[in-house]
Amino acid sequence: MGTTGKPGRGRAGDAYRRVIGLTGPLLPCVSFLGRLPTATIQFGSVLLVARTHGSLTTAGLTGGALALGEVVCGPLVGRLADRHGQSTVVLAFSLVNAVAVAVLVAGALAGLPAPALVLLGAVAGATVPLVGPLARARLVALARRSGASEATVGAALSFESTLDELSFVLGPALVGLAAVLAHPAYAMAAAAALVATCGTAFALHPTSHATTPAGEHPGRPADPPVHARVEAVPPGSPSSVPGVTGPLRTRPPRPPMPPGVPGLFAALALQGAVFGACQAGITAFTGRLGQADQAGLVYAAMGVMSAVAGLAMAAVPERVGARTRWRLATGAALALSLPLLGARGLPALYAVVTVLGVAYAPHLITVFGLLERAVAPSRLAETMGVATSALVGGQALAVAVTGRLAETHGPAAAFAVASAAAGLTFVLALTVRPATYAGDPGNALHARVPDTPPAARDRRRD
Repeated sequence: MGTTGKPGRGRAGDAYRRVIGLTGPLLPCVSFLGRLPTATIQFGSVLLVARTHGSLTTAGLTGGALALGEVVCGPLVGRLADRHGQSTVVLAFSLVNAVAVAVLVAGALAGLPAPALVLLGAVAGATVPLVGPLARARLVALARRSGASEATVGAALSFESTLDELSFVLGPALVGLAAVLAHPAYAMAAAAALVATCGTAFALHPTSHATTPAGEHPGRPADPPVHARVEAVPPGSPSSVPGVTGPLRTRPPRPPMPPGVPGLFAALALQGAVFGACQAGITAFTGRLGQADQAGLVYAAMGVMSAVAGLAMAAVPERVGARTRWRLATGAALALSLPLLGARGLPALYAVVTVLGVAYAPHLITVFGLLERAVAPSRLAETMGVATSALVGGQALAVAVTGRLAETHGPAAAFAVASAAAGLTFVLALTVRPATYAGDPGNALHARVPDTPPAARDRRRD
């Protein structure tokens, strides 16, 4: 493996080299910069409106409307990408989002009333191009099409989750820095420029063909139809049904979401709730210590540790199945969140929060991997969009609820909600059994490697 005495590290390095080999070095850079505005505009909108209007209520409503717009429209963006291809959808949404963010900045600087700012925030959120989820879907599609091993697919998911973690650590930090040194409007303007340029570059990158809708790419069969849907065609037009020349043609329906998938979405919503409750608790904790400026740094420490843990996931042996990883990650999140309730002083908070970050990325990577295995390839982008909406929605709701709890009952109340959400996630990991997508056995593009290792399956049959 090239690293004597360090097989885990060598395995991870080889896996990530194979991942970069699928895309080339340009796509990860473009996708990272293209998703950075998503991590910037929500926090940036709050700081911007607070600075220009002097009202935390208006700022909170604007940021909340932006998050709600992203949660509601995220699945729609993914579904459009599945139906029409990423190139067209990402290009359109990137340009519209850049304009929407620029208009929000101009409206805030011009002193527009609160209802107008809330509406502009909702539009900015609704037009987010979802570069992160679509990059994840694209990379997985590239890996599947190349016949890559399950380890490489897992490394691709780890790599994408790490880029997400880094963007959500770096984005708010850059906004905070801009607010301290100059004005939040500069950070928001930079976000608009980034989404226009890098979103366009991501949309037009040659790898966008990997997610061409099924049936439009030469040599790629569509998902196996369950029941044919009959449509009318103009008289005299040939029918797609063999042997039929009448005015009928068939189109296979969209494959349904498997039964276990809602449980995975619920797990991501609860993971978002853990994020949001921790964020509110950390903010209240540092505020009571008179060091409110440390809140962002504490949260960033958790994010950095999570990113490191995400990169290390590629070294986990394949014999450790996905459902086992899910249970281990959620159990660790529950156990590591409990010390938050007894943290005293800033050093203790740093230590507990940083260690807690170890459980975050492994959980996200594992759930995204289970989703990728469970759904039909023709619904992968939509699934990733719904998953991201669940995560963002859970976080936004938890921040709103636990922020008030932390103000009235102290940071321990917010941390208790975080532990409770982690506990519910652990229960889901123990009870939900997502199935593996059963596509056409002859279609290698839809093949999935079973979660259970071969030796274990043999023992079960015995």
